[in-house]
Parts: sequence; structure tokens; C-alpha cells
Amino acid sequence: MIQDFADWLVYGLFGLRADSAVGAAVNFFFYDTIKILILLFLISVVMGIVNAYFPIERLRAYLLSHWMYGLQYLLASLFGAVTPFCSCSSIPLFIGFVKGGIPLGVTFSFLITSPLVNEVAVAMFLGSFGVRATLVYVLSGILLGVVGGIVLGRMRLERYLSDWVRQLQCDASAQSEEWQRDHTTFATRLPEVVRGAWRIVRGVLPYVLLGIGVGAFMHGFVPEGFFERYMARDNGWAVPLSVLLAVPMYANAAGIVPVVEVFVAKGIPLGTAIAFMMAVVGLSLPEATLLKKVMTWRLIGIFFGTVAGFIILSGYLFNWLL
Repeated sequence: MIQDFADWLVYGLFGLRADSAVGAAVNFFFYDTIKILILLFLISVVMGIVNAYFPIERLRAYLLSHWMYGLQYLLASLFGAVTPFCSCSSIPLFIGFVKGGIPLGVTFSFLITSPLVNEVAVAMFLGSFGVRATLVYVLSGILLGVVGGIVLGRMRLERYLSDWVRQLQCDASAQSEEWQRDHTTFATRLPEVVRGAWRIVRGVLPYVLLGIGVGAFMHGFVPEGFFERYMARDNGWAVPLSVLLAVPMYANAAGIVPVVEVFVAKGIPLGTAIAFMMAVVGLSLPEATLLKKVMTWRLIGIFFGTVAGFIILSGYLFNWLL
């Protein structure tokens, strides 16, 4: 329905052509902006309800308990794999998790895996590259989320969250304690939950518009064949260069699989193409713009640098295995 509305608005009401760069960019902007704002509002409402009935400190203590032995990172990564979100669409859940007291490392496991792996991309990958390559792609995406979350969690990076997020956490914790003492009915609490969700949407709106604007521009105006010249088989730096070139891009995993197929058909090694794909969907510039509301630039740099390093290592490993 959102895509139909965006098509009607851009191609019908505005009169832009679907096969033009401007039309594709404007359509992408409206579709993704509406989708992300709706997602953010609904997830914020759900997390507000959870916060109201489950003490934040108890949830945090449970996820940090010794008996889990790192299982929480695997569960977060698997949850990311089954959610059909791109990097920017994953951020509303990331905000909800952080607000709800889920440890930052566990939340990063979700944020890393969610855009990398989804069922549509897996089906397309299976049809294009076969079972072996698909298994390597899926397992590496989940493993990347687990290892990346553990590494980032061990760095104790909570101090680099933005003041806005810290205030959200304090408000949620105080509200949770108050509502635990108060036996007000759910119907009475719901309006306050909805108002809190709307405050979160208003807080991130400028970052959503800026981030999606950057992604829309890249989506519509990147010239065809620009990347192939830097990703050739005879270039020893092709894997890190492909990751670096992918950062300004923005697409979901299903949308980038056909591009990977074209790259491979033109002689680019599959591992290099997969590294490019992972960087596009997991390290996009629009994602960094949206994350600025949640993190300081230092934390964004640490997150991007850590994940980029793992993707580069994965690319070289894929080229060796495949």
C-alpha cells in the first residue's frame, strides 16, 4: 500500500517518469520516509507498553545473566535475520531496544544482521548462486552479527550514546517504576504511551528526512558501471575498495542481489561482490545519518569501522571458499 501510494503521488500526481533518475529518486524518498516513520511509531508504542509492564532493570539483568553464555547475541542475530528490514528500517527497533534497557552489544547484533540477511534475499541468492554460496552468505551474516555484537559489547560503549537516548532511558525507567506501583488500567496508560511514541518520531524526523534524502539521491543518480572498474579480479585491493565504495549507497538485501549477479557475470569474484553487498545494506551513509540522533560520531565510527573490518575479512574468505 505504501508503494502504491508513492507511485500514485510521484508518477500520477507529480507527473514524473518512472524510468527517469529524478522519478526513481523522489519515489524512493517518499516510500522509505513513510515506511520508516510508521515503523518507528508502531515500534515505539510496543516498546512503551513493554516498559510499562516489565521493569527495565529486570530485563537488563536477565539479558546479562551468566547462564545465557552469549546466547542473547545469537538470539538477537537470528531475530535480525528473520526481520525483513533494510538498515534504515532497522533503526526504529534499535531505538526501541536501547530505550527498553536491552544491552548495547546485544542490540548491535540485531542491527548488524537485520539488513544483511532476510528471506527474500536468501531465496534470490539461492536461485542465482546455488546452495553452497547461499549457506556461506547466510551463516556469515548471522556470525557477523554475533561476533560484532560481542566485540562491540565488550568495549563498554554506552557512554557514547547521545544525550537524547540517555534521556529516553531515564524517562522510560522512571515511568516503568511509577507504573509498577500504580495499578492504573491499560486503557488509561495507552494515551501516554502513544504520546511518548509521537515524541520519539518528532525527535528523529529531521534525521530520517536527511538520511533518506541522501539514499534517494544515490539510488537515482549513481551512473551505471561506476563500481565495476574498481572491483576487477586483478585488483588486490578490490575487497576493501568495494566496501569503501558501497558506504554511500543505500538498498536492502533483496534489491542488491540482482546487482551482485550482474557483477559476477562481468567477472568480479563472488566474495568481492558479496562484501560490496554487505557494505551497501549494512553500512550505508543514510544509516549513519539516522544513527546520529542515537549515537555520537565516535560511536558511529567505532560501529562502522568494526563491521567494515569484519566484512572485508569475510570478502577475502569468500573468495577463497567460493
